[in-house]
Formats: sequence, C-alpha cells, structure tokens
Amino acid sequence: MTEHATEPLAVDSRGNLLVSFEPGCENSPPGDAPSPTALTALWHQGSVLMVHDRHRDSWELPGGRIDPGESARQAALRELFEETGHEPDGPLRFVGHAEFALAPRQRREYGALFAGTARGRREFEPNDEIIAIRWWDLRSPLPGRVARLDVHLARLCGP
Repeated sequence: MTEHATEPLAVDSRGNLLVSFEPGCENSPPGDAPSPTALTALWHQGSVLMVHDRHRDSWELPGGRIDPGESARQAALRELFEETGHEPDGPLRFVGHAEFALAPRQRREYGALFAGTARGRREFEPNDEIIAIRWWDLRSPLPGRVARLDVHLARLCGP
C-alpha cells in the first residue's frame, strides 16, 4: 500500500502536506526525518473515532507526541486513552509511516499510524485538549473543520 506521489496525497487548510505513506517496519521510519508522533484510527461498526482538538479547532485522529523512552505504539495507546477514554479491544495493528511537510517552513517529519477496533462506545468527558469525540463514517459531514491529512490516513486503514 505504498503511496508516493509527486503531488502531496493531502493538503490541509494550514498548508501542511501529507507527502507519502509507507507500510513497513514499525520501529524504523523510511527516511531520515524525525518521527515524533503516533496516531490511531480506532474503528467501531464502520466508523472511525475522531477527536475535536480545542486548540486547532478541528476534527482529527487521536494522537500526539512520543514521550522520551516511549515507543510509537505506547504513545498511540496513551494518547488514545488520554484524549478519548477509549482503549482498543485487542492489540493495535501497525499500518505504516506517514511523511508530513509541516507549515510554515515545510519541516519534514514522520508519524506512525496504528489501527484498532472497539467493541463499544464509552462516555466522554471534555478535557483541556479535546472538547468532543465523534464516531465518523468518513462520508457524513462533520460540523466544523476536519483535518484532511487525518481523513486520508483513516481511509488507508479502514475496516
């Protein structure tokens, strides 16, 4: 499922680019750029769990920075739970590394993408970072801004 393009795979409203997507080794990003983030696409009955980030004011996949001494998988699980209160019903599946060019200077970095499933939905309490969560079928409109890069990544690992 390697996706390389001369044009970016996706562009968001801030000028961030999803440059490429590479399946491969979980512990080894495909290039020499840093890999500081991990994202999770958690699925339940054909819908992916999206979070509404308070600071970026957009719907996106749960995820964030990998802490020192933490693996990308550990960070994905931690961020998923911290942001949503959800845990996968089994081990997360490593999907691949996304290569980003981040605005305004088009700084390159990789993010590890994981996928999992949830048997049920849990109650959510807003926190300092996330104001809402929503299970999304990738077709219905979401209210407000949606992170286009994350939508593209969710489609790569859909049910």
